[in-house]
Amino acid sequence: MLTTFSGGRLFGDRTGSEPADVLALHGWRRDRSDFQAMAAGLDAIALDLPGFGASPPPDEGVGAAGYAELVAPVLDELADRFVIVGHSFGGRVACHLAVEHPDRVAGLVLTGVPLLHRADRGTGTPPLGYRLMRWANRRGIVSDDRMEALRRSRGSADYQAATGVIRDVLVTVVNEEYGALLPRIDVPVELVWARRDDAAPLEVAERSLGLFPDATLTVLDEPAHHDLPIVAAHELAAALDRVRERTTS
Repeated sequence: MLTTFSGGRLFGDRTGSEPADVLALHGWRRDRSDFQAMAAGLDAIALDLPGFGASPPPDEGVGAAGYAELVAPVLDELADRFVIVGHSFGGRVACHLAVEHPDRVAGLVLTGVPLLHRADRGTGTPPLGYRLMRWANRRGIVSDDRMEALRRSRGSADYQAATGVIRDVLVTVVNEEYGALLPRIDVPVELVWARRDDAAPLEVAERSLGLFPDATLTVLDEPAHHDLPIVAAHELAAALDRVRERTTS
């Protein structure tokens, strides 16, 4: 059932009874509907993160930690202890919530989350031609329209689809890295990954595994898909059961 939270700042679907003991956070350019199959039969809240689905965008271009602050009022709607299922960008937000609210978050199920920069990532320094154009734009030699066209030609599909403050959010989050944060997540973590995930490669999950104090990794050969909440809802529900068992053992 579609419900408003945080004084109308957030929207989400409720399933089952209250208070919910599962919070589901979707990935970039996705929405709460991704968790419809997984949440069936659960006492859960699947949120639309700010700027996606029905939820209005944030006031400024914050990163995942800022999104965790925006989501925090929803915790009042949840059980004293709950598990977060986070996909992709939603998993980054979940990590911050686990660190900031260790008395409330009982465990995490993370899938397709870019927790570390991929090993084959370059230096991140733009080509000389682009840097010269940017220099000229800042001095009024190159128009804003021409610079925007250049940015779009170089940008990812996510960048090209983003506008306004959501583009500012994207620029912030793509440069975030969680190597220092993961050791602070002192709750059971279940990582569920597609072996051929091309958005958050399996090697990212394998390197992240050793940074968590208590984590396990399940690799799915099929379906080979980044969007596991949609195509592997049963496997995520099973991971949720496993993390619950670990929180009570």
